[in-house]
Amino acid sequence: MDTDNERLRLLIVDDEPLARMRLRSLLADCAALSVEVVGEAGSASEALHLLARQPADAVLLDIHMPGIDGLELARRLRSPALGQPPQASPVVVFVTAHAEHALQAFEIEAVDYLTKPVRRARLQEALGRIAQRLGRVRVGLAAVSKPAVDEPVLVVSDRGRVLRIPVGDVVYLRAEMKYVTLRTREHQYVLDDALADLEQRLGARVVRIHRNAVVAKAAVRALERRVLHGDEQEEGGGEAWAVRLAPHDEWLAVSRRQLAGVREALVGEGL
Repeated sequence: MDTDNERLRLLIVDDEPLARMRLRSLLADCAALSVEVVGEAGSASEALHLLARQPADAVLLDIHMPGIDGLELARRLRSPALGQPPQASPVVVFVTAHAEHALQAFEIEAVDYLTKPVRRARLQEALGRIAQRLGRVRVGLAAVSKPAVDEPVLVVSDRGRVLRIPVGDVVYLRAEMKYVTLRTREHQYVLDDALADLEQRLGARVVRIHRNAVVAKAAVRALERRVLHGDEQEEGGGEAWAVRLAPHDEWLAVSRRQLAGVREALVGEGL
């Protein structure tokens, strides 16, 4: 049987009544999850007013609305200006027709980003993520495991798609012309993001080996001088320093300028 502590209390915020109605209908069909819609709002200001009177666990939030938009509302919900401790603020799931704001959404720690028209299965997945974020090990009839630690992800845009890639899967990033190639353990993606921005997001997990490439320290298996061929080689060709990367045994050139930094980073990793 449900308890109040197990039930997810949701606030729907969208300036279109039909969109709010559709979300209510989809939530009613999520039979495996115990949810309660505690209110609806057609604007950010109305949502803030409702939340001051009726707490919610999560907000299903549109982005493009008159006045304060959804991104700004999400920022305000994370702010102590509401007079609540940060942990008491509701988490946010964006529900929007516009995919281009996804990177900003995850930067302000949204739990999920759904694009309209929303599918029931996708909404249920988002509800499960809300439960995980809130530390609920059980929501209604659905068991939801609470991870010991949320695995960090790299949020990237690949030809119009927004992807959440576990940072542990990253092997290397290499700039080519106007794009960046992201190599993971199983896939390869072409990204619109700048290499410097991606490097900053990954932080100490990666090391710059060349002006056009960064690699995951954990993926490096060797640093050697070798004769490089084709895409492997640095300008001028011939013999050069290079790193061998697991799990594909690919070799990437290390520039003379980056060599000392690469050695230092790898010594720190025990290589």
